[in-house]
Amino acid sequence: MKSVQHLPVYGKVLTTFEYDFGNFFVFEGFVVSEINEGVIYSWENHARLVTRDITEIIPEYSNLIYISNRIYSYSVVPSDWIKFFNNQFELRAYAVVGHTTGSFLNMVIEALFFKKNIKQFTNLEEAINWAETF
Repeated sequence: MKSVQHLPVYGKVLTTFEYDFGNFFVFEGFVVSEINEGVIYSWENHARLVTRDITEIIPEYSNLIYISNRIYSYSVVPSDWIKFFNNQFELRAYAVVGHTTGSFLNMVIEALFFKKNIKQFTNLEEAINWAETF
């Protein structure tokens, strides 16, 4: 799988947040995340910080589409979506890019907590095209 850094669309990145647990690329209307290998991604340790940083740049967080580019194997605490929503945050849609059965199963579990549009892709470019036209 390709990192967003290796695609032509990388030139459209508004800003990049580099953390010790992964990188987040902010575009007009969507964000692409690439979480590092082995991370157990949670609200307290990761998402709260990312959400705060992104809302400083794009206050209308509810208009964003979140693309999880799962180029590495990591876990998400799916019930932490509740904490995201309880803190008054929303997204327009959510996409998962991955090739493994595990990434698909994680998406199915996350869909139990994320009630808006959620979509699976095997190609980051397709996910970005979808986000740009959604």
